[in-house]
Amino acid sequence: MFKKILIANRGEIALRVIRTCKEMGIQTVAVYSTADKESLHVRFADEAVCIGPPASRDSYLKIPNIIAAAEITNADAIHPGYGFLSENADFAETCADHDIKFIGPTAEMIRKMGDKITAKKTMIEAGVPVIPGSEGLLESVEQGKELAKEIGYPVIIKATAGGGGKGMRIIWSERDFQEHWDSARQEAKASFANDGLYMEKFIEEPRHIEVQIVGDQYGQVTHMSERDCSIQRRHQKLVEEAPSPFIDEKVRKKLGDAAIKAAKSINYEGLGTVEFLVDKYKQFYFMEMNTRIQVEHPVTEEVTNFDLLKEQIKIAAAVPITGKKHLPVGHAIECRINAEDPYNDFRPSPGKILELHTSKGYGVRVDTHIFAGYTVPPYYDSMLAKIIVKAPTRDEAIAKMQRALDEFIISGVKTTIPFHKKLMQDEDFRAGNFTTGFLEDFDWKEMT
Repeated sequence: MFKKILIANRGEIALRVIRTCKEMGIQTVAVYSTADKESLHVRFADEAVCIGPPASRDSYLKIPNIIAAAEITNADAIHPGYGFLSENADFAETCADHDIKFIGPTAEMIRKMGDKITAKKTMIEAGVPVIPGSEGLLESVEQGKELAKEIGYPVIIKATAGGGGKGMRIIWSERDFQEHWDSARQEAKASFANDGLYMEKFIEEPRHIEVQIVGDQYGQVTHMSERDCSIQRRHQKLVEEAPSPFIDEKVRKKLGDAAIKAAKSINYEGLGTVEFLVDKYKQFYFMEMNTRIQVEHPVTEEVTNFDLLKEQIKIAAAVPITGKKHLPVGHAIECRINAEDPYNDFRPSPGKILELHTSKGYGVRVDTHIFAGYTVPPYYDSMLAKIIVKAPTRDEAIAKMQRALDEFIISGVKTTIPFHKKLMQDEDFRAGNFTTGFLEDFDWKEMT
């Protein structure tokens, strides 16, 4: 087992890794930017190293600084958390070059799944259902128009290096093609320094369903059921739950088998998530694979009673996976509490937290890094906390979440709590009648 792990991240995920390491008897090293000097992950780690100024590119994305911090503290492993460098193949490769274990898949695995075109080809070869579309990058707008005629409108063009909805456009007819093509390329180039685009058939009334998989260094892979992440705004997840209210046992088995097949096709090592779009007929299609721990992993932990972070660290230390079958028991829901003003188009709301009381009680879990007096910096993701509830049924979980949201008191910054409260009251959400486009028609402010 590792003696000392450096956590190349910040916020609640850094705290979660630190706590897990302490329980396992492993020393921890926090890295931080000058903006995060007073953060809890800095206080709770055994050691802490400043790696640069506030901007991510000069600190949390600065590979030489992180490697130097690991070397001067004699860390023998690095946990990347999520975001930042967690899916950066060059970072994983650099760790290996310096004899530091990257807690995650190898650089080769990340590259195979990190580029969406390569990932799609890999899935086709593995026999996993994929969405009809281009076999590779589109070489011209004319080629795109021809393919769109072949597979039928609506289609969606996506940046091959994309994420978070950047470089993505839905096209409903040929007359709109050129305009969307140009804007997608410009946005992709600005966001990722790569303007490559590919095309897929746009799946109407889709659900975003993802399957948690775990693979060890001995070729064993298991899945831990699915999560429903369909409640999204601008392709950013806001609410996640496990299991999905839409998926039955038959489809769950098919999804799980497909996810395992996907992971085994690249001899996957570590935690990962295979993401699918599921249409209204419960036909599913591979969308992408995330080669890291996910923000929403707690809902899977709650319904499987399984510590995913501990398993991730053990796998990296060459321990075989624990158990082979993990089916959901009960129902879990997670609400992301962001420092955003939902009354003002969800504009970021950085600032000093003056008052804080987090939700408590049976079946309620709050993962957070904030405290009264903490200043929310404007440089990073706006997530402040995750409220996770578990109950025997979905109806009971929703009722518990409503109570937990009422108890969560925060002042000094705007948050998404009012939005979540109204969502939990919505009849369609409560009935499980929603797709990825649900929030487009959800005028929640009319309910206030």
